[in-house]
Amino acid sequence: MVSFKLYCLDNSELAQYESRSKGYREDIYIYVNGDYYNVCAYDIIRLTQDFESEFEHYGFFSIEPNLILVKEVTLNAIKETIRLLLTDTRYFEKIKTVDISKINLEELKQLL
Repeated sequence: MVSFKLYCLDNSELAQYESRSKGYREDIYIYVNGDYYNVCAYDIIRLTQDFESEFEHYGFFSIEPNLILVKEVTLNAIKETIRLLLTDTRYFEKIKTVDISKINLEELKQLL
């Protein structure tokens, strides 16, 4: 099993509630194999809404390259999805790492 650390910018109950209610969360950072990655977690309802809205207004939909689809936007679902991606896929080889100098590390809250 690949070990990783999971971080976010805001781990308050309010942030967790809002993420689950809105169906997305963009402040998730993963540290694995010496690199940091930022992922956006979406549930299928929010992804569908964004697709329909953008397609209606712009005629196309451009998906985020670091988007992960989760059953629900909760920390447990995000952790499990990342664990599966690290174990069963090459997902993190396909997305760009984050330039850590652009992140205030003191703001990150370790989740795992």
